[in-house]
Parts: sequence; structure tokens; C-alpha cells
Amino acid sequence: MIESMKRWRTQESDAGVAEKLRQALGLSPIAAKVLASRGFTDPEKASAFIGIGQESWHDPFLMKDMDRAVELIHKHIRSGSRIAVYGDYDADGVTSTTVLMKALLSLGADAFYVIPDRFKHGYGPNTDLFRETYERGASLIVTVDNGISGNVQVAAAKEMGMDVIVTDHHEPGEVLPVADAIIHPRHPEGNYPFGELAGVGVVLKVAHALTGEFPADSLIFGAIGTVADLVPLHDENRLIVKAGIGKLRQTSNPAVRALCGVSDVRQQDINEETIGFAFGPRINALGRLGDAEPAVRMFLTDDAAEASLLAAQLNDRNKERQKMVASIADEAIAQIEDTYGDAVPHVLTVAGEGWNPGVVGIVSSRITEKYYRPSIVLALDQEKGIAKGSARSIEGFHMYRELKKNADLVPHFGGHPMAAGLTMPIEHVGNLRENLIRQGEEALTEEDLIPTLDVDVQLTLDEVDIASIESLAELGPYGVGFAKPVYCLPDLSVESSRKIGSMKNHLKLSVSDGANTLDVVGFGLGHLEDELTPDARISLAGDLQINEWNGRKKPQLLLTDLKSDGWQLFDVRGERLLSRWLPSIPDEAVFVAFRKESVRKFRADTGKEIVQAADVDPARSRTLVLLDLPDSLDELEALLGSCAPTRIYAHFHVPESRYFMGIPDRKQFGWYYTFLKQQGSFHVMREGERLAKHKGWSRDTVIFMTKVFFELGFVTMENGLAAVTGNPPKRDLSESETYSGLERRINIEETLLYSPYQELRRVIGSILDAPETAREEQQLWI
Repeated sequence: MIESMKRWRTQESDAGVAEKLRQALGLSPIAAKVLASRGFTDPEKASAFIGIGQESWHDPFLMKDMDRAVELIHKHIRSGSRIAVYGDYDADGVTSTTVLMKALLSLGADAFYVIPDRFKHGYGPNTDLFRETYERGASLIVTVDNGISGNVQVAAAKEMGMDVIVTDHHEPGEVLPVADAIIHPRHPEGNYPFGELAGVGVVLKVAHALTGEFPADSLIFGAIGTVADLVPLHDENRLIVKAGIGKLRQTSNPAVRALCGVSDVRQQDINEETIGFAFGPRINALGRLGDAEPAVRMFLTDDAAEASLLAAQLNDRNKERQKMVASIADEAIAQIEDTYGDAVPHVLTVAGEGWNPGVVGIVSSRITEKYYRPSIVLALDQEKGIAKGSARSIEGFHMYRELKKNADLVPHFGGHPMAAGLTMPIEHVGNLRENLIRQGEEALTEEDLIPTLDVDVQLTLDEVDIASIESLAELGPYGVGFAKPVYCLPDLSVESSRKIGSMKNHLKLSVSDGANTLDVVGFGLGHLEDELTPDARISLAGDLQINEWNGRKKPQLLLTDLKSDGWQLFDVRGERLLSRWLPSIPDEAVFVAFRKESVRKFRADTGKEIVQAADVDPARSRTLVLLDLPDSLDELEALLGSCAPTRIYAHFHVPESRYFMGIPDRKQFGWYYTFLKQQGSFHVMREGERLAKHKGWSRDTVIFMTKVFFELGFVTMENGLAAVTGNPPKRDLSESETYSGLERRINIEETLLYSPYQELRRVIGSILDAPETAREEQQLWI
């Protein structure tokens, strides 16, 4: 058995609905199944979702205060007064700033932008920075991607004499700022049709209202900000990203081309994953480590050389960010392991001095992914006496609510069920850690602590081909709210498996259903190769892709997880060097020996605890390593029948094999007995070697036959001298314990040690799969 790393939750889709969608929309069977699994039952709604177009844009003036904001901005443009765009330091804030600046500049406005520094000003409106903005001559401040919670700061700006327009998409509080206009898709007094716009989506609506035309050229920034901010890809968000990606692939914008250069991305291949994993992290890196202003400058410039220099700066900062994250993550993991060992608590809280608070959110995500526990990572500032950090959670643990229970310890926090940010006094960190562990134990079950994998569609191999995989692009873009599908391919055989990569930490498989094959790649899953046996039947879950190499295209599954429900047999027979197979044995394995002398030998050789077969604890024996041969199949049956293991490693070491020696036949016994009668007596120890050479036997064969005759009463033995007895009884050779013992030994070696893998599996399977008939089947084989 191979247990999956995650709990698979398979979505059951209606085959009839999928077929109806396929026929009505001309989709591939796989694409139709995906839509059906996502709840689409009406072909018209599915068609509108796939082919979403310009008709889906909502009138920007449906947003509350939009008319007031447009009028106020135009008033300041006409009067020639300065307008400040006050942005944010993440990708959504940077692109929001860019879109509004382009719109204002196109209208001839005297506009400039301001990006707060994460470490100096913090998130959102800052009174000191507002004052600096005022001193630069601003008469109007327009916030983008922030401001809805800046009640105090907005009031201060008003007192300075500035007009203020807030555009934001974050959750509004009970009391709104006293701004001249608040543009928010979920304004408490508004009724805009779509409330999930990113900050840049809100600004696109403002730009549309300001200029009277939809800012199509700014869709490239809209797509970047929307994907990077992880908002649901429905309605206008889906349209922004879908149309924006199309433009990103064709634009001559120097910033986009420069980002492609530093990200090693072909512009025509840009998709939502490019934005999420290549562009977004590089833009965010500036704000995480310091000043994000260069990112806005890069997007606004028309100079290709300047854009390239700025993109290189983003890239360098991202590399610096990656090293910083890796270093802090290593320290955090070491802290967890040193503190808890294997007994990892339900909630993890780690803290360290010198950690950059701009990257602790990424570290928290890594901790949660590694341990599948809610986690909080705090950067300690001893000089100020504060701990500042980020939290990430898992299903079943509402992070915001659980932090709220500790409001006396954490005076400043915000977030939602799956993530939060917080600032607290250092002296309260220990109490918070203890409280959250207790709260986690109350809220989370053991099952909750196993990560989940939502499987959308179960497929057969004959459904997987190039055309079907290419057709899945029609369903994109994928993201939050419409995640990339996960496919399950059940009950396949493994044709080949190997570890790949310079560190051999990746997995390459070829799987088959008997008629069709598929290549499978699992990055970081090389360890699973040690768990696969030649006869394994496995089920796979992952993402279907097209692998293109030297102009050839092949379907491929990018593996997320795999499992196998049957028991497994690992063949390590004949591997005399323990170093070749011992490292692959799981830690929970029980090492079993049938003979006492084997217990001593392997304890010394391996340093492991060796259990004699009769003493094995069935409750702790899911994985067995069978070190030596039993004397009989009865012994093996007794062990396996009581334990019902899911994994068996068969070593079956014998100090000296008897199989190739064979058993002398009756003709040999007859000749030797006649020889003894003619001699009357024969000194076996002194003359046996010469006789063996004469007959082409081994000396051991002569000794063996002599011992059999002795046990049957055919000869007497005294000091190595064999003498034939008078009138010996009529007895069969099998009545000799020596004869029958060797016969059993040869049979057991033939059955367990020298049999082909599949035959050994049948023998063991007869015990594990059908214990009530095991003996009868075993007797047939031996």
C-alpha cells in the first residue's frame, strides 16, 4: 500500500450533464467534465463563462460616488492643481497606481504618485506621508488599493486642506473615512453588481469613467494586479485577466518585454501562471524589502533601456528576497524541530530577531505547507519591544476569529479565515503561542491535520490526448475561485519508474492501462520511487500538460499525489550489501528474523532492533522486513496471517544455500548402500573425499547420505566409521529427519528465495489475500 500524502476529495459530476455540455458547446469530453464538476449545468451559462466578452463590463457609474469622484478630478485638472496618486507597495498597488497615472496624464493632469515604504510608513494611509504630499503641492489625493480603513489619516488630510478620494477593495469598516468620495465595489450604500474587484480593477473603472472610454491599453496592468492579488476570477475579474493576457502576449510595452527577459519567459506564452509565479513575485519583492517606486516607474516609462534596467533591479531584489526567505524558513523549521521534535503541535508560532517582516508572510506559507498546521511567523524588534508578523491557516481554523480571542495580547491585527497580519508586544508572544496551541486542539481534529486535495475529474487513459489537453485552455484563466483542475487517473500499472534530476529528487514514470501509456513527472517526489514495486497498481492525481521536445508533443501528467490500495512486496533478495537497500526502508518498519542466530547477526550488522517472528506485535507491523528464511511456509503463514502487513520487504538471507546442492536421487542412495555392504565398513571422515571424487559427488553428499542411513537404522556410526547393520528395517528415505529437513529446506529456498518475483508474490498473496485457502495453494506450488 502507498498512502496518499493528502486526503483526496473527488467531485462527483453528472455524466449526462457533461455530455450535454460537450454536444452543445463542441467541447472536448475532458473540458465538458471539468465544467460539469464546477457546477455548470446550463449550456448557455457555460458558454457565457467561457466566451466572456466586452458586453460583460458593468457601467462604472453604477459605483457609488463615481460621478462625484470624476467631477472632482476634472475640476482639479481644469484648475491646474496637483493631483497625488497614493498607492501601495504590492503588485496590486503598483499596477493600480500605474493605471490611474496613465489616465490622469492622458487628460493633461499635473499628477505624481506616492508609494509608502512598508518599514517607514506601514500599510495604507500615513499622516506624515500625507503631509509630505501636501508639501509637494498636492491639492487632491486619490488613494488606490488602500484607504478604506484610514479614517484618522484621511481626516488629517482634510484638515490640511486637501481633497481626498478613496478607491479601495479591502473590507470596509463600520465607520467610513470622511473622504470627498469613496469608490468601493462593496460600498455599504452602493449596489455595484460585482463586489470582488482587485484594487486595480476598481481603478480601471475610475479610468473608464474619467476618460469616457474603457482603458484597453491598461488591461495588461489590470491582469497583473488582479492575478497577483488572488481575487476570485469571476465576472469582471475573469474578463480583465482573460483580455489582459491576450494583450500581454502582443503588447510592445517595454516593461512587459523587460519582465519577460528577466523571467526567461516567451512573451507569446504568457498566461496566468506567468503572472502569478514570474511577474508578481518580482514586483512584490521591491515592496517586501523596501521602496516599490521603481516598479511604477518601470511600468510608466516608454524607454526600453530604462525598463530593462528597472526590471533587472526587480529581478535582483527578488533573488535577494528568495535567499532571505530560505534563510528565515530554515531558522524557523530548526526552531520547530528543536522545540517539538516529532510532536508538532496543532498551531505553530515561531519568532526571531533580525527577520525581515516584509517576507515573514511567505515563510508562514512555507511552514503551513510543510507541516499542514496554522502558523504565525513573527519578526522581533527588541529595540521597539514589538513583534510583527503574518499568519497562515488551514481549513477548520478561522485565523481571524482565533486571533480575536487573544485581543488582550494582540492589540493590532487584521485578516480573514486563512491569513492575517499582526503586531504585538514581544512579552506576549509566549502566551499567544500557548493559547493558540490550546485553541487548535479544540478546533482541529486529527483528520483536519491531513492536507486535502480536491480532485475535479476522474479520467481513463484513452481520454487523454494532445487535442483534449489543448482544449482546456478554453476554460482559462484559472485562479482563485476557478482553480486549475486536478485530474485523477485510477488503477494503472507502472511500466517504468526512475529518479531524475541532478539530486535524484524528482520522479519520472510511465503508466499504462494495458492499451495506452502516459508519461508522468513528479517534481520533488523522487522518494516515491522507493515505494513502487514492479506489480504496483496506482492511482494518480495531478495536472495534464503537453510536453514539447524537439518539435514533438506528448501528453504528460504533472503529478501532485499518488496512492495504491493493495499490499506491496519489495524484493531485496540477493542484495548482500545492506547499504544498497537499508536506507530505503521506512522508519516504522519492523525487522523480523525467524532464527535466533539471525537476530544476533542482523542486530550487529544493521544496528536495528530485530524481532523474532514469534514476538512480533501485530498492531505495529504494517511494514515488515523479512530478514531470513523460515523453516516452513507454516511459519511464514503464522506471521503474515497475524499481522496483515501492507508492505513486505523480502530479504530471506541464508548463511549457506542448499538449493544448488540438490538431494541425491534414489539411484545414488542405492549405489552407495551397495558399496557399503560390499565394504562391510567405511571410514566416512577419512575416505569420503576420495569416494566423492571417484563418483563426481561432493564430500557433503557422502556425509549426507551416510547420516540418512544412520537415522533409518541402515548403518551404525562410531568415530567416523560406518558399518552396515544386519537385517535393516524397510523404511522410506523421507522418514529420515535429515532427508526430509533438506527436502524442506530446498523447497523453501526454491519457493521463497529463488522464485521469480511474480511467483513469490503469489505465494505471499495466498496468505494475505485468501488466508483460509493458503495452505492448499502453497502445497500445490511446492
